[in-house]
Amino acid sequence: MAARTATAKRAYGSGSLYSRPSAGGGETWYAAFRVGRRRVKRALGPRRAAGSRAGLSRSEAEAELRRLMDEERHAPSVRLERLTIGEVGTAYLRHLDALGRKRSTVEDYESTLRVHLVPFFGEAPMQAITPVDVEAFMASERRAGRAPKSVLNYLGFLHSLFAFSEKRGWGAGNPVKLVDKPRPGDGDPEIRFLDEGELAAVIRAVPDDDRGPLERVLYLVAAMTGLRQGELIALRWRDVDWSAGRIRVRRNFVRGQYGTPKSKRSSRAVPLADRAGAELERHFQRSLRQGDEDLVFGHPQLGTPLDRSKVLKRFKAAARSAGVRAVRFHDLRHTFGTRLAAAGVPLRTIQEWMGHREYRTTERYADYAPGGREAALVNDAFQQPADIPARGLDASRTPRRCSSRAVVASQACPSSLSGPPAYRHGDSK
Repeated sequence: MAARTATAKRAYGSGSLYSRPSAGGGETWYAAFRVGRRRVKRALGPRRAAGSRAGLSRSEAEAELRRLMDEERHAPSVRLERLTIGEVGTAYLRHLDALGRKRSTVEDYESTLRVHLVPFFGEAPMQAITPVDVEAFMASERRAGRAPKSVLNYLGFLHSLFAFSEKRGWGAGNPVKLVDKPRPGDGDPEIRFLDEGELAAVIRAVPDDDRGPLERVLYLVAAMTGLRQGELIALRWRDVDWSAGRIRVRRNFVRGQYGTPKSKRSSRAVPLADRAGAELERHFQRSLRQGDEDLVFGHPQLGTPLDRSKVLKRFKAAARSAGVRAVRFHDLRHTFGTRLAAAGVPLRTIQEWMGHREYRTTERYADYAPGGREAALVNDAFQQPADIPARGLDASRTPRRCSSRAVVASQACPSSLSGPPAYRHGDSK
């Protein structure tokens, strides 16, 4: 069990405050107190190290402890059946923020709560929400054009709100468990990507301004490495391993904040193709900032992270100028996946290089993998006997084909391989 660092003895009824080592290093503040007969334990957030500004100081942890005690002790006075999705959701977001969840994650949940859940469920008490209501919410979102994966994300957050309410003793039951959920594959399976000519056209269409040289390299590297936009924006020169011919993905930049990549699998090393490596080398020589910690695709003058919205806007403008169909910046990542699959790279390898958490995400590229002997197998299955032409075809113009086995063995095409002779009445079997 991890060592526990206790603080000075506190007055009875004021709760306890202590810290424990965190899995990723450092320490985390914890609070423990009683509400009636119920003992409550909460993680408050990272403990501030000496000389650092990150994390909670002792006085800040004390204030958070008092706030939580006040919140918990007043919650039972509110009739549990009157708590709404909005009220429980707000408390849950504060809880996630105290646990140190990624800022982008908390903001996504806040958006789901504000834009989707609260408008639909309104002031309805959570305890009154039934599986039928949850199914009606799903149907409403699908009518609004939401993709199945998006609806699944909303349902996952709603499930978490009911689970959080149960842990807090604010309610019981979780209607989300009782509904049939949409499958991610129920949406449009088409993948948008750029072929070689389209990619070249988009790169040529980049304007010759101060950002042009950087963006040409950015688009090429995005298509030849499959890195996400946030991973590209956070890429440092130290992450480009020239000798090993690899790019190491260690950071992400999302919503104005650096963080770890999307999932554990997203921390990875991606092969650096010769063409991409050569363009990066030329970009390095032109760059005003060449330190190990400097950004590869930083602002040309300031060296600061690129603005995501401007990157997207300029990419779409270049695609329009090139006469390319409507594509997104993220479709450069799909370009990487489809090209690898078409080249015969195993899907498991593609999963590792693209940093997909689940294999089924990578399986979308399976349709672009080469078919091997599939066409030859179909030819064999539909091979016509030599003297029985297909109805409506001119037998004199129908070429006789060897079996694929003969072709593979580089043998001549014997007549027996073009199909057995037709059996005629009176012939001996």
